[in-house]
Amino acid sequence: MTDDTTPSTSAAPGEYDENSIQVLEGLAAVRKRPGMYIGSTDVRGLHKIVGEVVDNSVDEAMAGICDHITITLHADASVTVTDNGRGIPVGVHRQTGKSTLETVMTTLHAGGKFGDSGYKVASGLHGVGVSAVNALSEWLRVEVERDGRRYVQEYRRGEPVADVADVGPSDSHGTTTTFLADATIFGELDYSFEALAQRFRELAYLTKGLTITVIDERFDAPIPREMTFYFEGGIVAYLRHLNQRRETLHRPFYVERDVEGTHVEVAIQYNDGYAESVFSFANNSTTSDGGTHLTGFRTAVTKIINDHARKAGFLKGDDANLAGEDVREGLTAIVSVKLQDPQFESQTKNKLGNAEVRNHVEIAVGAAFRAYLEDNPADAKRIIEKVLTSARARRAAQMARDTVIRKGALEGMTLPGKLADCQEKDPDKSELYLVEGDSAGGSAKQGRDRRFQAILPLRGKILNVEKAREDKMLQHEEIRAIITALGAGIGPSFRPDKLRYHRVVIMTDADVDGAHIRTLLLTFFFRHMAPIIDGGFLYIAQPPLFRVQDGRNSIYVYSEQERDDTVRRVARDRRTVPEKIDIQRYKGLGEMNPEQLWETTMNPANRTMLQVTVDDAAAADEVFDTLMGDAVPPRKMFIQTHAKNVRNLDV
Repeated sequence: MTDDTTPSTSAAPGEYDENSIQVLEGLAAVRKRPGMYIGSTDVRGLHKIVGEVVDNSVDEAMAGICDHITITLHADASVTVTDNGRGIPVGVHRQTGKSTLETVMTTLHAGGKFGDSGYKVASGLHGVGVSAVNALSEWLRVEVERDGRRYVQEYRRGEPVADVADVGPSDSHGTTTTFLADATIFGELDYSFEALAQRFRELAYLTKGLTITVIDERFDAPIPREMTFYFEGGIVAYLRHLNQRRETLHRPFYVERDVEGTHVEVAIQYNDGYAESVFSFANNSTTSDGGTHLTGFRTAVTKIINDHARKAGFLKGDDANLAGEDVREGLTAIVSVKLQDPQFESQTKNKLGNAEVRNHVEIAVGAAFRAYLEDNPADAKRIIEKVLTSARARRAAQMARDTVIRKGALEGMTLPGKLADCQEKDPDKSELYLVEGDSAGGSAKQGRDRRFQAILPLRGKILNVEKAREDKMLQHEEIRAIITALGAGIGPSFRPDKLRYHRVVIMTDADVDGAHIRTLLLTFFFRHMAPIIDGGFLYIAQPPLFRVQDGRNSIYVYSEQERDDTVRRVARDRRTVPEKIDIQRYKGLGEMNPEQLWETTMNPANRTMLQVTVDDAAAADEVFDTLMGDAVPPRKMFIQTHAKNVRNLDV
């Protein structure tokens, strides 16, 4: 690939003049700074480039032409995406003088998403999707069937190998794109079938009538792994899926309406739980940070419920209005908008910014939800009684929250007595270990580097917040200690700028109880301190499972496979049999002395930690609800299904 940069001369080291400025043209900019276009070059970026190709096919589905998309993961790590849409045009493009197919595949900001004749709505915004995939692929082949002919073009790292070729007649239509991501950019090409399937399931929910099939040919199996998604019910089916393990209060409410060019689809259903599960989308892209469509939805629901509560006599006279957080407790909803010119905050499309969409959603939801409550008085009563109960609990929780904060670090008062704080006051340089048990907590306090490591021992299992309201949660001693130690508040009043540690580490035993405590803590952070996860501040420590003794040297290993490999190597080096090698199994952190705990689990030079991230909020919501909710059969099925993927489990 040529490096299209100007000027060709360079400035002397340390100088900044006209020769310091480089202009990257074409796809060179994508290869130079891939994170600007796809977010990252880790596995998320790898999944992103698959999604960019699939999004083009979904655009054809939203235009009413394509009804089937197939994604195949091949054994050589290449990926094929096939659709039965119209097929990318191949005629000469009037601006570039090249085939339109080549223009789309090699030019940023080229596609049918910018004019009025291509797509009414589209998943993409900037038009860099498929060309960015081409730039970031070792090779790519695109095959187009349209107008009775079949056309092919191949590329190497974004550069065409030859002109578009007409390879013969065809009685079909659509586009097939096969590409091999560039390992020099992404490293290991290890796609997650589960993560991709979850996204494709979501797309099928959001696009009624679309069938999406994903096939995994990467493993040596007689029959490739395959999943197909089709949901005639659209987002109502998605809503039922999210609430399948919850006790719902009424049948789903659904509205679909066009308001001044914005297509609005919303589905609502309350359950008897305490968490809010509201997911928003714009042109089928997940808007994890919300935006104007979500603001309009929340405004409409809060206003309509307040109006109906007063009209029906639930609120009287000077009674205060129900707050937004009261209305959202136990609410599951899908908010999906489709519009011609979406304005996102970035290429990764996390937040919708179109100001007019707020009013469009508010109009669509307001009128329909008001009519629903009036026409279904029994459902309306159950919803409002739920919201009133939430309001009473909120007031109780506010008192409890104020007490925790008033006694906590936000007011400069005493930190929890069992907290062994660190000397460092800069949050960026400080870390807090949440340690299971007093014994392990004692070892951690002795073994830590007190300059920057704080230790908070936790006694027993914390409360399962999935099944408790905030007022009850804040009565729990261990949770109060965590909130006070972190110093940033909780829930809607959480203040990231007050967080005392920018590395919060969950450190539990590698057994069933430890896994349960870890899940309880993860549930707490996900439901009540999500900014800690979003900010990349939450980690899980990885203590060793075994110590293999090789003479005077101790070798710590973290899995049974690693243990067996180490034992064989040590036995070979010492010319003895594996049975004579001394192996110690650590069932708990408390079995390690302070020096061992420091060396294996807390020393930044040696330790291994997992950073907690939430790539898909809906999937995470479903997992926590399954694992920590009331329904037993789904939890049993989940454990049985995923047991083969669980390591370090004692039973």
